[in-house]
Amino acid sequence: MSNATIQQRIVPVRLFYDHLMEEGLRDSNPVGRGRFTPGRRGNGSWGGHPRGLVPRVTKLPWIPTEQQWRNVLAVAADEPIRNRVMLALAYDAALRREELCLLRTDDLDPAHRTLRIRAETTKNRLERVVPYSAATGVLLSRYLAHRMRISRARGPLFLSESRRNHAQPLSLWTWSKVVRRIALAAEVPRFSTHTTRHLCLTDLARMGWELHAIATFAGHRHTDSTLQYIHLSGRDLADKLSRGMEHIHAWRIAMLTGIDAPAATATTGTSR
Repeated sequence: MSNATIQQRIVPVRLFYDHLMEEGLRDSNPVGRGRFTPGRRGNGSWGGHPRGLVPRVTKLPWIPTEQQWRNVLAVAADEPIRNRVMLALAYDAALRREELCLLRTDDLDPAHRTLRIRAETTKNRLERVVPYSAATGVLLSRYLAHRMRISRARGPLFLSESRRNHAQPLSLWTWSKVVRRIALAAEVPRFSTHTTRHLCLTDLARMGWELHAIATFAGHRHTDSTLQYIHLSGRDLADKLSRGMEHIHAWRIAMLTGIDAPAATATTGTSR
């Protein structure tokens, strides 16, 4: 199992022992809280601080290479208009799967090219308004005209076109299957419904957006979640490397100048 899955499995076990302690059936909880200390066995605490049972591994999100992204777009170009506009909005507005699939017609503001992401559809219950590009706006207009032929009723933006669920709201699982099919056809199996969000936020970091601006755009309550995209983009490291190289270059030039100056003076004195 992945580290994240193991961490999730540990939580109910820890809570169960918390319950036993509250009931007076145990004096301690063997599933420790806090950081895992490498090289230290057992549970309890170390240095007065509680210790976790399993080390927590934090990995950066995966994003496709430029070629992989082009492959995905090439396959998506042959998809129905609904799937294409959903993929475009997912990237443009860095939407989570639920936020995308639960969009409603009255969440759109075509005049300003913005979407209202309702609090009840978000992960942390924070409402936000996000923009989308002009190209996506054209695609969205074409989809709205197509949608009118399926249903004229207001409500869920994306509708199923299957015989069994015709004109019903598109389910999260159906969208996941669509993206999975595109990913396999493009030979990019790691591509998922969340990849477009990771890619968009990383691209914003690459373009130099400030941390708080990206956090607001993404709907993060805390900037800790946003920092991973700054790290993934390599922006900070690139800036530091550039500044460091400029400093080193300037230092070397100064040293060369310092060496040349006495030599020039000595040569001038000799000629006199």
